[in-house]
This record gives sequence, structure tokens and C-alpha cells, in this order.
Amino acid sequence: FDKISKYNASQFTEYTLPYKVGIGVSVTAGFASFPLCFYSPVVHWFNKGYVTTDVPEPQDLETMLEVGSWAWNWMEPPLGQISFFLLCLQFARSQIQNLGIKPYTAKILELRAQKLVKMFPKYNAEIVSDYSKVQSLSKNFF
Repeated sequence: FDKISKYNASQFTEYTLPYKVGIGVSVTAGFASFPLCFYSPVVHWFNKGYVTTDVPEPQDLETMLEVGSWAWNWMEPPLGQISFFLLCLQFARSQIQNLGIKPYTAKILELRAQKLVKMFPKYNAEIVSDYSKVQSLSKNFF
């Protein structure tokens, strides 16, 4: 059974790349949003390089919240648009699932299960297939 488990774990590791990239990008963007909104030196740098809006008077940028209020003028539109886009994608995915169409992960798991059944034909195909489908796509996080 160790051979089946090792073979199953080794299959389709390259297909986990979109998930890993998505995790990396979302975590990085999430952490970057704090200094981009509230940390005065970063907000000034971003404004100078990308936004070029008028800088408020120094007395209006004394606290992190005041800096955040200024930065939010240009942060709100892209963050709002990204949020709406993600909401639309979530809705589309749920409708795809309602129609019985398998999303990416289900298709990859099915493909991996079929390969495992072909690799070990002397075992019960249904059991081997079910085993493959319940195993994680990635043994290690990264």
C-alpha cells in the first residue's frame, strides 16, 4: 500500500502551482495593504511614484488614521473593484457547481484517480479511485 500512497502523492504536483501562487499573492497583498494605507513613509512613496495626488498639510497627517484617511482616497477604488470581482467569481463558481460541472480541483482529483487505477490494476478500481480522491493534492504546504 505504500507504493500506491507514494505514487498517488507524486502525481500532479505541478497542478498545485496555481493554488500556491494564489496563496502567496493574497498573503503578500494582504500584509502590504497595511503599510500602503497607514504607514506615512510608504504612503508618501506610493503617492509620489504612482498616484501623484496633493499631499495634505503636515497637521493633517499626524496619526496613522489621518494617513489612512488620505491614502484611502486612492486605495478604495481598486480594493472595491477587486472585492467585487472576487464576489462575482465566487458567484460564478457556485453556479457552475449547481450545474454539476466539476471545478478545477475536482477534475484534477479525478484525473489523478484514473491514473492511479491504471497504475495498480490488480486492486479494486473503486477503492483505489476513492482513496486517491480523498488524499490531499499537496503533502507539503510549499
